[in-house]
Amino acid sequence: MSHFAVLPGIKAIEEEMIGVRRHLHAHPELSFEEFATSDLVASKLQEWGYDVHRGIGRTGVVGQLKRGSGQRRIGLRADMDALPIEELTGLPYASRFEGKMHACGHDGHTAMLLAAARYLAADGNFDGTLNVIFQPAEEGDGGARSMLEDGLFERFPCDAVFAMHNMPGLAVGTFGFRTGPFMASTDTVTIDIHGVGGHGAMPHKAVDAILAGSAIVMALQSVVARNIDPLDCGVISVGAFNAGHAPNVIPEHCRLQLSVRALKTEVRDELIERITRIAQAQAESFGARASVAVDESQRFPALFNHEQPTAFARQVALDWIGADSVVAEIQPLTGSEDFAVILEHCPGCYLVIGNGDGEGGCMVHNPGYDFNDEALALGASYWVRLVETFLA
Repeated sequence: MSHFAVLPGIKAIEEEMIGVRRHLHAHPELSFEEFATSDLVASKLQEWGYDVHRGIGRTGVVGQLKRGSGQRRIGLRADMDALPIEELTGLPYASRFEGKMHACGHDGHTAMLLAAARYLAADGNFDGTLNVIFQPAEEGDGGARSMLEDGLFERFPCDAVFAMHNMPGLAVGTFGFRTGPFMASTDTVTIDIHGVGGHGAMPHKAVDAILAGSAIVMALQSVVARNIDPLDCGVISVGAFNAGHAPNVIPEHCRLQLSVRALKTEVRDELIERITRIAQAQAESFGARASVAVDESQRFPALFNHEQPTAFARQVALDWIGADSVVAEIQPLTGSEDFAVILEHCPGCYLVIGNGDGEGGCMVHNPGYDFNDEALALGASYWVRLVETFLA
């Protein structure tokens, strides 16, 4: 049913915008390297009559379109960067760049916003200011923070800002919303264990950093199970364990790297505190020493959707496609999103659009993933409806 909700003006340019999406997919660029992508975005926005600003957050682009005398201002954000993954889809438009892939759908997000921007410039019925924000480096490299540091909202004030992400496992044509905490905070924690190196044949003359590190990995599993309220969300994943180079050498150093996630600030703080205490105590019990460091450049807060903008965005969807295609309060996600930083500076809402529950259900960050082109016209039509309603 929701396919009939695609605006005729969007339908007319759908194939062209799918072509743009597939071009972006074939030419992925990593964080802060989105030079060709931002060139494409900027040239199209200029062609359509936007006031275009480049170099915001290094490779970010903002297009501004003012119409009428309205004082209301809205921001729509799409992310542009790809991931360092080798693509295995076998698609005719698969990545042409070794070790780089649009494995999260940012090619689709960019194309959806471009399609909406084109329609709104030609046929949009609104009174006020539209800011379309194309952000670099969403994948953990702080693109949102970089744009804010370059004066994003001082230069382009918004009364509310919105972003949309595709969601594998959710049917195409379905939109999901959530008020309050929606995406988890993320912290990257490094634990260095220092022991005493020695010969593998004489372990009693060494302090085995690998043994201490292994004990720490196992002990960390107790934190969420026994220190965090079962009704709260907490994740500690040890993603890297590096030590040693030879089978007959006991190394004096071991390094663990952790991904830590939570939906509440107090839970986040508790996780970091417990990790630190466990690492130091476990290491000491083996005669070793542990140091714990949190990478401040890789810290992102939980994404918190503001009540009024979220209610507004949800109602736009309900009025447009009906309750059968809207998940009014979708379950929170333990993935992270640096749009959370933007929402700390401006009220707004982050929503999801279904990428498909069949073949389109392949999870993001997977070498077999692809953005579902059936969602493009629907997402673009939603952006148009949102802008025209907000700036009515």
